[in-house]
Amino acid sequence: MTDRHLVRIRWGVRGALALGVAASVAANMLHADPNPIAQTISAWPPLALLLTVELISRVPAHRRSLATVRFTATALIAGIAAWVSYTHMVAVAARYGEEGLAPHLIPLSVDGVVVVASVCLVELAGRMRRNPDPADLDRPAPADTAADTSADDKREPRRRKATPKPDTGALIARLRTQHPDTSAADIAQRIGVTDRTVRRHLNANHTQDQAKEHTR
Repeated sequence: MTDRHLVRIRWGVRGALALGVAASVAANMLHADPNPIAQTISAWPPLALLLTVELISRVPAHRRSLATVRFTATALIAGIAAWVSYTHMVAVAARYGEEGLAPHLIPLSVDGVVVVASVCLVELAGRMRRNPDPADLDRPAPADTAADTSADDKREPRRRKATPKPDTGALIARLRTQHPDTSAADIAQRIGVTDRTVRRHLNANHTQDQAKEHTR
């Protein structure tokens, strides 16, 4: 399962958590006195739990001791929110006609949704940090990496381009034209070939010259 699927699931979990917190906040506000201060105080515990769960799911812990402190504080806030919401929701449910065990069971269903969604949200965040999306491996390298690669390429010694060797026949013909009295051995020594090679090219050039004379 890739990160894209996990992100979609996380949004669904957040929706469930928000719904449970909204039900808890509504019950607390209905139970409070009809004034803004009392309603704000009563709405705070479930909102504090929501904020705490979001923080521990988004911010990774680098030390086990700090992670223990965070989870302990979250459990304490969850306990406070659950107790306040439970007592308030029981009273509200009884006030609006619920009888028997219903006023005591309805708050448990709300608190159960909040607890399950909170645990799922933390678990999804941890899994997404442990398992990066494989699609990220196909993304192009950052600009800094590309720059470093280019710098490494520039530091490598440049290879000299191979210069084409001149035509031996043309070189022999030019030397013979410039120095008609030079022997084949001297020409061979100057250009670094054997005497036989020089004579072969001289004979070929002589044959070509004779053929040109016959064609004129």
